[in-house]
Amino acid sequence: MAQITAAEVNKLRQTTGAGMMDCKKALVEAEGDFEKAIEILRKKGQKVAANRADRDSSEGAAIAKVSADNTQGVVISLNCETDFVAKNESFVKLANDLADLALGFDSKDAFLAASFEGMTVADKLTEQTGVIGEKIEIGSFEKLSAPFVGSYIHAGNKIATLVGMSANVDGVAEAAKDVAMQAAAMNPVALNEEGVDQSIIDKEIEIAKDQLRQEGKPEAMLDNIAKGKLNRFFKDNTLVNQDFIKDSKQSVAQYVKSVDSNLVVTGFKRVALG
Repeated sequence: MAQITAAEVNKLRQTTGAGMMDCKKALVEAEGDFEKAIEILRKKGQKVAANRADRDSSEGAAIAKVSADNTQGVVISLNCETDFVAKNESFVKLANDLADLALGFDSKDAFLAASFEGMTVADKLTEQTGVIGEKIEIGSFEKLSAPFVGSYIHAGNKIATLVGMSANVDGVAEAAKDVAMQAAAMNPVALNEEGVDQSIIDKEIEIAKDQLRQEGKPEAMLDNIAKGKLNRFFKDNTLVNQDFIKDSKQSVAQYVKSVDSNLVVTGFKRVALG
């Protein structure tokens, strides 16, 4: 039987994050072969993942990251099963490290195939499933590019947002953060009217007409009144038309124009957990 030193166990622990005893057992089983020991730990993770495949991983950490030049942003969620794990310091660190890496990729698939700590991101998630004993996976992956991208992460990492602005001008960093906070708090369905899916519009018009019929309004008037109700829906549910939460006397679009007359919001991404 190969002699397993404490240093080897510690090295495996540093690499994988697995517990001391799991690392020692894996090294003994692998007869001291480091790569084989990692593989053993990964297989343990796959076994745990298979056993928990039907479990809901709706807890976790939503993290937004922006590139050094503020032209790219990414928001991901690292999902787990319980709030207890979601609040764990090493879990949150893993989520942040993965988000840093995600900045360099344009799709979730490319990101999962990327190299991370000597293995792919997908393999790391499998390994951590074995370490933690809960289903660990990347839930959301959203990218945003703009002349200026700002971000916001709500306390507890439950909501993370990105906002794109049309120009990198004086005051844009604060404005982008304010609008990102707005998107986190108010959960808009789209950036503006044009971005609202037609199926949502049709549903809102149908709901409005049903309400009006119940109120006894004549059929000939329904279309016009429903259009008014639809405009109200756009005001409440599209980001640039919403009342600005820091000053309800102006819309988000008007607030952004007060920073610079040519400035507009070009897009947003929002990821929420729980």
